[in-house]
Amino acid sequence: MILTEYEWQTLLLSLKIAGAAILFSLPIGILTAWILARCQFLGKSLFDSIVHLPLVLPPVVLGYLLLITMGRHGFIGEWLSYYLQISFSFNWQGAALASAVVAFPLMVRSIRLAIESIDLRLECVARTLGASPLKVFITITLPLAFPGILMGIVLGFARCLGEFGATITFVSNIQGETRTLPLAMYTLLQMPNGEHAALRLCIISIVLSLAALFLSEMLNRWHKKKLFG
Repeated sequence: MILTEYEWQTLLLSLKIAGAAILFSLPIGILTAWILARCQFLGKSLFDSIVHLPLVLPPVVLGYLLLITMGRHGFIGEWLSYYLQISFSFNWQGAALASAVVAFPLMVRSIRLAIESIDLRLECVARTLGASPLKVFITITLPLAFPGILMGIVLGFARCLGEFGATITFVSNIQGETRTLPLAMYTLLQMPNGEHAALRLCIISIVLSLAALFLSEMLNRWHKKKLFG
């Protein structure tokens, strides 16, 4: 199937937005997963619920919350725009932010499960031998959790590619800027005789999603093999 220029543009923009979303949210995701897996503190259940809230909230609600907080006139977005000249309104960076928020819980969950599967005795022995908590995290926790981190990246990336509601609510549907694969399909379905072009984009989305799920399953098997031999 030869892609048209419009389809290539939409596909590359979708990959760019999903890649940026995962790249910038990954460090926060790893830290959040480690806190949930290793730390005990007052309000942990509430913190856990907030982290996973995007899984159950309607995407339109997430988009609206982003709009009133990170938009041009939002209480955070206005400050960022005025002092740092950073804007998330009606551009691909805003689409990446929306995708990152939606995909964040999936990524955190995979990484958290990987960290929880690590034998605590290994970390305790390292600390007993004089390793600092940071060194234990870098030299033991991260390498052992690496397959789970990769799985979280793949699942989060796939979720970003399918994001629709939060993106269109927060940064609208602008061709070449925020119009990802789902938004392009929606646009084509509103046009006369656009069903055929929408079907082509649908096939592209299915292929990408299947590839991501297949890779995730392979990583999951690799992780289990490393743990149990």
